[in-house]
Amino acid sequence: MTPYPSVSAVVPTRNRPELLRAAVRAIVAQDYPAPVEVVVVYDQSEPDPTLTDLATPDRQVRVVTNVRTPGLAGARNTGTLAATGELIAFCDDDDEWLPGKLSAQVDALNAVPGAEFVSCGIRVSYDGHTVERVLDRDSISLSELLRDRMTELHPSTFVIRAAALRDGFGLVDEEIPGSYAEDYEFLLRAARSAPLVNLRTPYVLVRWHKRSYFAQRWDTISEALQWLLDRYPEFASQPAGQARVTGQIAFAHAASGDSRGAVRWARRTIRRNPREPRAYLALAVAGRVVRADTVLRTLHRRGRGI
Repeated sequence: MTPYPSVSAVVPTRNRPELLRAAVRAIVAQDYPAPVEVVVVYDQSEPDPTLTDLATPDRQVRVVTNVRTPGLAGARNTGTLAATGELIAFCDDDDEWLPGKLSAQVDALNAVPGAEFVSCGIRVSYDGHTVERVLDRDSISLSELLRDRMTELHPSTFVIRAAALRDGFGLVDEEIPGSYAEDYEFLLRAARSAPLVNLRTPYVLVRWHKRSYFAQRWDTISEALQWLLDRYPEFASQPAGQARVTGQIAFAHAASGDSRGAVRWARRTIRRNPREPRAYLALAVAGRVVRADTVLRTLHRRGRGI
């Protein structure tokens, strides 16, 4: 690996033309001192070949179509396998990289022998509010990830060695229902291979909005999180982490109108961790004390999710 290896930025997209162009422009504008290609992967939507007009001599822009499983996971993998860079970086089509991101992350990755993965902090923008979310640590282990999802580890911050994706811990899992939580499962698998490197600086603007693909898809969210618990029995060794996930499932049931399911999962959550707030939020929603969208709006204004 050269000090500044080539980078491929994989951008899955679906029906967000204006935000997508902003995302691509921000990648092309990076002051990284090596070639960067942007691989835009259209998923279940019509490709826009004019995106290649955003390219520069050392910033190629390619447009491809998802040829794997429909959804975010298949789109990311299509882009990864089509990419030519020594490093693979992810960026969602509604986010923007801030100046200096790539150079700082590659420097951090090169500074840790054996490191395969580097992330950074984020700026969360929602409903006119912007909140910085930065992890106060330089390295993240598997056990830490089981205890806490760490929202700061957002997919648009991921930079990974291509060899680790193709010959190491592997591509994004395409079996997850609806591709929900594919980023968390991916993080868990990456951390099994080697601790994750992290920068304590926000280098990505993350937009949360009601147009998010998973907004209100509560049944899919519940199904995917149950899949995750079955796939990772290690959660049993981290009661607080397991309760966090079961609390999310309880909230999803409550938000979808399934009060009985919400109560069942909330009880399971409280048995594992009586201090898990998601259980009580789920019960409040199930009992019609508060609306689910009110809870989400309040959390999102603080740069947090359920």
